[in-house]
Amino acid sequence: MNLVVGFPPGGQTDLAARMLQNPLQAALGQPVPIENRGGAGGNIATEAVLRAKPDGTTLCVGNVGTFVLNPHTMPGMTFDPLDLVPIGLMLQSPLLLMVHSSIPVRTFPEWVAWMKAQQPRGIDVGTTSAGGIGHATAEKLRARLGGNPVFNMIHYRGSGPALQDFIGGRYQTQFEAPSLVHGFVQEGRLRPIFVTSPNRNPAFPEVPTAEEAGLPGFHVAAWVGLFGPRGLPGDIVQKANAALNQACRDPNARQRLAERGDEIGGGTVEEFAARVRREHAEWGQIVREAGIRAE
Repeated sequence: MNLVVGFPPGGQTDLAARMLQNPLQAALGQPVPIENRGGAGGNIATEAVLRAKPDGTTLCVGNVGTFVLNPHTMPGMTFDPLDLVPIGLMLQSPLLLMVHSSIPVRTFPEWVAWMKAQQPRGIDVGTTSAGGIGHATAEKLRARLGGNPVFNMIHYRGSGPALQDFIGGRYQTQFEAPSLVHGFVQEGRLRPIFVTSPNRNPAFPEVPTAEEAGLPGFHVAAWVGLFGPRGLPGDIVQKANAALNQACRDPNARQRLAERGDEIGGGTVEEFAARVRREHAEWGQIVREAGIRAE
């Protein structure tokens, strides 16, 4: 089994593949090499796997952006990611509303007051990709705030360059996965305001949920999943799902991910497939209303 990751090393999607690589090899009794094939928001790898031979030797590690957002933010796509076969959830994590440590706010009401004070110029909001989950979540928050605040979106190509500028003070606010900012929070360079999960995150127990902060129902999860080529037979899908579930029970992987604020995956093929289609519809509405486009 070869895992094709649609993003370069260092991001959450690549992290999921590498955290589960050894447990998957143990579950399958064979090597599981990883190939990073980045570009076009994950589309290059996704299309390659879509057209691969459906024999289980080539699978795609993709994320919520690739399968849920890209079909709406990239109208010129020549294929539908939903034509790939869902196999299972690898990991998921909420997002943290982050501010640079120089911003004098610690709570969401304080953030709102500070944000309003920056109008009409607005605040600078960084994203790891135009049309990605961080961008879409920022637009979801803007809509909850009445749609009037000016968010000056600054888009990057990946978490690495975005976070480098964030900790350097290039912009003031960003939505990001806990695993990617944990170290910067510990160093005091960045400050979390709330987390978008229904419950508090174990890696950030002091950070309130969005609901506790005053945003009922404001739930967002970034996830990474395993997919197969179009036409992948059901018995191979179930075998791959069983191996993934066994890998997700690995105590070392579970602990390492939990320490970073991520939650390891697992579950049935049917549960994962239903989630992908449900979120595809939900985020599609947000993308249309906000006019989000990938660049």
